[in-house]
Parts: sequence; structure tokens; C-alpha cells
Amino acid sequence: MDPRVLHFTPLGLGGAMEPEDAATFQQRIMANLVLADDVAQSTRDKFEQLRTCYIQGVLCYDLFTLVADAAGLALEQALRDRFTAHHGGTVTARNEAGREYQIVYTNYLDFFEQYKKLRGSKICMGRTGTWTRFNAMLEGLLTWARHEGLLRGQRNRHNEQVKRALRNLTAHGTFHLLTPVDAARVLSDLAEIINHLWGHSTPGGRLYPAPVTRDVVAIGWNKATGAVTAGHAAQLAHERRGKDDEFTYVLARAVFSPGEHVDPNLMEYDALYATTYYPTQYLWGPGTGAQAIAWFEETAPEPDSSDHLDQIFVVRAHDGVVHLPMYPAVAAGLQPKEQQGTWYAVCADGPNEVFSHTRAFATAVNGHARTGQCRECPVDVIARGDFTTVLRAAESVGADVRTVPVPDVRTAFADLVVPRFVAVSP
Repeated sequence: MDPRVLHFTPLGLGGAMEPEDAATFQQRIMANLVLADDVAQSTRDKFEQLRTCYIQGVLCYDLFTLVADAAGLALEQALRDRFTAHHGGTVTARNEAGREYQIVYTNYLDFFEQYKKLRGSKICMGRTGTWTRFNAMLEGLLTWARHEGLLRGQRNRHNEQVKRALRNLTAHGTFHLLTPVDAARVLSDLAEIINHLWGHSTPGGRLYPAPVTRDVVAIGWNKATGAVTAGHAAQLAHERRGKDDEFTYVLARAVFSPGEHVDPNLMEYDALYATTYYPTQYLWGPGTGAQAIAWFEETAPEPDSSDHLDQIFVVRAHDGVVHLPMYPAVAAGLQPKEQQGTWYAVCADGPNEVFSHTRAFATAVNGHARTGQCRECPVDVIARGDFTTVLRAAESVGADVRTVPVPDVRTAFADLVVPRFVAVSP
């Protein structure tokens, strides 16, 4: 047993564990990493090889580093296997001269050799069949998977570029030493990516989480004291029993499962603007606790689920200020005066990235894209223009733009810490 491993415990770094306990702990970590049944067998075999080597790291600490480095190569193999299955044995390629060829293959290596000989430079990608440059290596495979919708999420898009760089560093790199924690994280991410390539999200995942449950939540605040509270609407009657109605309430579908998932920005809820980490849907309010209880009991709204990857937001820049992002359906209800200015439709995993990106290029910070994917921020600017143009662009990529009337209401805490707009100076 390598003595360095003994200090990695379920509670973090600490005193040395017994060798048997350390081995059991590392085995349990790997037992949680499972690939879906329909993942290609060659990818499954490679991943199992990495899991086995990780467990052997309790005997040789350096194996953790070798496993983490090899994970980059396993990612490329997974992408190759998925590419092979997706195209079903035939790929149409186009060379630099614009001539098209049908490549019939039996495996990825067969495709790769023919593609090089034909000097292919582009293949059709995505639902629209767009001719896109393809180098048949990791970078090209990641681009292909993105176009085909097999990989999602703007934060993940940035992570994919990091993984590509790390893979290249491994191929040409120098000596380094990683911990069991590093290796376990790399393998966990790899499992999520592989499963998602085959259409499976990961419950509680870091990169490709399954949709999270949104419960009906009562969010209340007291303007006099500044206190803000949140809890399940079904428990509001019990919680408010015998108390004065000194709080103002709104009811919303939000991520609120204490002990599992709780939206970290729920206390900053704003019905007009997107201020929460997960999408939050306005239902009722504002009103007193008694009114909230009556509406909930009469209407009986049900929980639902929400996917927060690749959300569509619209954001406004006007008269030297940048406003907070809005959901398109909420923005559709704005009055003509509120529609003035330059608008942007932006794809992102959360509103904070949208606001930061918009503020950055509004102040002429170099490197931030006005349209398309930004290299600096995990956002994709879909459209830029007037209100109507941007709303139509949002609808064209799947956003619901049917008007959702909401009141101009936000919590007392949001009033204190989240201004609705920020002045910018180019």
C-alpha cells in the first residue's frame, strides 16, 4: 500500500486510514461511475480499464496521474465510437476543391485513412447539413458532437476546449503528479460526457445533470426588517399559523429541495428579470400569507422539472446602461417604451454569464463577441438588433416567446444587492 493514499479520506485530507479502509473507499468512488448500457463496447472496455488502474493507485500513487492523463485519450475514443455509430457506415466528405465523395467505412480508423487520402476538409454536420471543416482529430470530433447536439451547455463548451488542451499537453507534456481527487474528478467528468454522447444525463451530475425538480415555493419578505424567507408553499399555512401577515409573498416554481438542490440565488428573486441560478417560474403574487395560502389551496399547482443548460435570454442595452437578462416570454410583455434600445438574444447556462458578457463588450473590453460564440465567456450571442428582431431570433432557436404577464415585484434582498441595470462607459 502506498502510504500517500492513506491520507485521502471520506472527510478530506487527514490522518492515515487503515490500508483496507483506504482500498474500500477508493473502490466505492469508482463504483459510482457507471456507463449506460448502450455505450459502445470498446468505449466501455477502455473506461473499465481506467477504473481498474485507478483502484490500483492505492498500491502505486503515480497511477492516479497516469489514469487522469489517459482519460483524454479515452474521450477521443468515445467520440470516435459515437461518430462511427451515428453515421452508420457512410460519410459524405468534400475536399478543398469542392468535390464530394462518399466514404464507406467499417470502423473509425478505416474512415480516417480514407478521409486523409481523399484530402477531405469538410463533412455535413447538424440538422441543416452544414458543410463544416473537420480534421478528424479530437478538436474536429468535439465540433462535430456540438453540431449534432450530442454535447450541450455553454460552460461545457469552454470545458471541452480545456480538455482538448490538456490532452495535447499530455501528448507532449512534462512530468507532473496528480492526487486521487484529481483523477476521480477527471473520470467522473469522463463518465458524464460519455453517457451524454449516448443520450443519457447524469442525476446530480456536474457537467450534464438530469433536469432538476422545481417545487412550488413561497418566497416572502418583510420590507421593514429586510428579512427574506423561502419554503414549500404546501407548508406555508402551518408556518404562518398564529403569526401576523407582516410578510409579502409570491409563489413560484423553483429549485428548493433542502439537502439536495436549493437555488443559491432564490432570495434574490425578481419576477421581471432572471436573477436565480436555475430557471424560476412566477405563479402568483404579491400578496399576504393568507392570500397565498388561499390561492395555492384553490389552484393546487404541481411541481415540474427544468433543464438549465443552453437557456435562451434576452438582454437590453440602452442610454448607457445594461439591464439584467430576461426570459423571452417575460420580455414579450414589455411596453413599447421598455422595448427601446439594442437587444441581444443569448444562449447561456445562467443569467450571470449573460449580464457579465453584455457589460464587457458594452465597455469595449477586447475579445468579447458581439455575435456568435464568445471565447472569453460561456455564452453564444444568437442575435443583435431591435426588440422585435431579437425576439424572433430567440423563437427560431426554440425559446417560448408567448407573452407571460408578470408583476413588477422582487424581494427586499434583491432590492439591496441586485441592481436591475448598471451604467457602462465605452
